[in-house]
Amino acid sequence: MNPEEIKLNDWKRIFLGDTPPEFFLEVVLRTVFVFLLLIIGMRLLGRRMAARTSRIELVALFSLEAAIGVPLQAPDRGLLPAIVIAIVVILVGRLVAIFAFKDPKFEQTVVDDFTILVKDGVVQMGEMKKARITLERLFALLRGESIRHLGEVERLYFEANGSLTVVKPDTPNAGLAVIPVIDKDFLDQQPQATANVCRTCGSYEETAKNKDGKCSNCGDEEWVSAIR
Repeated sequence: MNPEEIKLNDWKRIFLGDTPPEFFLEVVLRTVFVFLLLIIGMRLLGRRMAARTSRIELVALFSLEAAIGVPLQAPDRGLLPAIVIAIVVILVGRLVAIFAFKDPKFEQTVVDDFTILVKDGVVQMGEMKKARITLERLFALLRGESIRHLGEVERLYFEANGSLTVVKPDTPNAGLAVIPVIDKDFLDQQPQATANVCRTCGSYEETAKNKDGKCSNCGDEEWVSAIR
């Protein structure tokens, strides 16, 4: 379209475009067809596509979306290319799933593996850096699980699909509070324990404090009272 053809008061072009009115009926038919194609494609890719998806499944989903987007809006594009792309995506997705089922190492290479971010109430700072997860996000997740301190966490797994899974101990220990510092009134209401923990990672002072006063896990020099 030439620049001189673009006019702000050309409402017909803005709302209807350059296609004839008959194309809108065709759009309805194309949308129904593409909707059914997506339903079939998601069904053939497996039940995991309806749950939290992995990287491979996200790629397959984006490929399907890219394949169907153009035929919906472009009258000069047919539906057959979208069908071919959908078939290829489904076949590749199913092949990857088969290989991942037979070989766990293949799945770890393609999809990734899980990471332990909290172990026995202590934040694993090395794993946090590798996963590029901030402490604020970590503590926000724990607060969402009704957890007040790290002593209530036996394991926190960062799954391959990006989700976080909390495993709670049978008997919680005292630990570092995950309550925001700005909520001082609520923080002061928590029962304090006699043990001190690192302000950043929750390591216990008697086991993690170096001679220079620094935490051996994260390097912080400040220690606070654990809560029960």
